[in-house]
Amino acid sequence: MSVLGLALIGVGIALIATGYNRARGPWMRYQRLKAQDENVARYEAWRGGARERSRSGASVAMDVLRRQARLGVSVAIVGFLVVLAGFLVR
Repeated sequence: MSVLGLALIGVGIALIATGYNRARGPWMRYQRLKAQDENVARYEAWRGGARERSRSGASVAMDVLRRQARLGVSVAIVGFLVVLAGFLVR
């Protein structure tokens, strides 16, 4: 294995770790917000009130968190591709 291949593998592993760390936090916060939003929807349905379909602060926050998690996953995928390229370089 060449030095270039080893360097690509090292950079790829660093990108995978960075992407994972960038995606983990927003994804966990997104899941908590989503569960809270579903709980409010169940309560509103039980209470019989019509829930507004307008965008709330929570829905905007969920969009932002989803976008941040997607960016982290994209970085991890690029890292995986760099590791793969490191194995293919001779």
